[in-house]
Parts: sequence; structure tokens; C-alpha cells
Amino acid sequence: MLAFSVPFFKRGETVLVGFSGGPDSVCLLHFLHYLSGKKHFELVAVHVNHGLRGAAAEADARFCRDLCRQIGVPLLTYKKAVRALAKKLDLSLEHAARKARYEAFVQAAKKTGASKIALGHHLDDQAETVLLNLLRGTRVEGLCGIPLRRALSKNTEIVRPLLCVTRAEVEEYIKVNQLSFVTDQTNCDEAYTRNWIRRQLLPLLEKKQPKIRQHLVGMAAQLAEKLK
Repeated sequence: MLAFSVPFFKRGETVLVGFSGGPDSVCLLHFLHYLSGKKHFELVAVHVNHGLRGAAAEADARFCRDLCRQIGVPLLTYKKAVRALAKKLDLSLEHAARKARYEAFVQAAKKTGASKIALGHHLDDQAETVLLNLLRGTRVEGLCGIPLRRALSKNTEIVRPLLCVTRAEVEEYIKVNQLSFVTDQTNCDEAYTRNWIRRQLLPLLEKKQPKIRQHLVGMAAQLAEKLK
């Protein structure tokens, strides 16, 4: 059983879940589907195709449709022209993809009347984000990492129920529940700084300090509390 940091969901509300088909989002969708039956809220999945990976992205979208159909969760799909957006706004592909995703989330929230959208970021993502912000250069707010919850629009907020859960715990949940997922090969491309942090920097730091992830996450939590 996964644990939440706060009681996120209320009876009768509509909750969107960002659903890429990767292990984190499969874990989150599966658990929220179970929880929605206990807490009596409506669940709708949202999948965004960034138009960057051709046939592989289309296959991911099919996987998401099939899984949602199997468990009986409605799915909204959006296709965004991220390369064109990056060129138009002079952004990296990574930043343009993020902007496109959040635009899709706002559209989905307006369509469904959702009060929350749940995303699958976990504890290891938090540690990576703190290091990423540090490497890029950041004010103290950047060292707070990923917020547990924040406003998305006037009537909708982003929540991250798995932020206290490790990647290993997500993988164990996937294994125990015999869940399938898709793998985005761009997550292995170390040209993206976050991937390099995950695959190279953090393992190197762990050789000197095995608890470096927990220390980074603890620091971020303390800073966020002080800045409230």
C-alpha cells in the first residue's frame, strides 16, 4: 500500500491524472483507481503526445488507451507540436514539452471541471530536481524542488501524491500488482541534464554518501517550510 503525505482527495470531486504510460504514472493511475472507489471521487486520465517520437509515441498512446479501457477510467488525449512551440518561443525541447503538457492539463481541467490533477513525481525525482536547479543556478526557491501542491489555474491545483515514495517503492508496487508499462527511450539520453544526473551524478554521490537522496529531499522540505 502506498502512503500519501496529505489527504488530497474529497468525495465527489473530479481528479485528473497525468498518464504517460511509464511506470510512475501507471503506479499512480492504478492506485488512484483503487482509492477512487474508497473515497468516492471521479478519476479521468490525461495523455499528452508531444509529437517528438513518431511511431513510438503513437504506441504509447495506444497502450494508455488500452489500459484505461481495461480498468474503466476515461482517457483524454492531446497531441502537441512541441518542436514548433520550442522554435516559436526559443525554448529547449524539454521546456517546450513541459509547457505543452501543462497547457493540455488546463484544457482537460476546463473540459471536465476537475479540481485537481495528480502527477506521478516521486522522492527520487525530487532529489534530481534539487540538483538540476543547483547546476543551472537558482535562487533559494529552486532548492525547494518540486512542490507537493500548487495552483494550476483559478479552480484547479496540481498535487503529487507520490512525492514521499521512492522509485524503488514504485517499482515494487508495479511488480507486486503485475502491471505493464512503456519505456520512453529518451529517458536514457544523457544529453538531457536530468538523465545525466539520474544515471551518473547521483550514483557517484551515493558512493560517498549513501543517503544523499534523503538529505536533498529533507533540505528541500525544510527550505519550503521556512519560505511559507
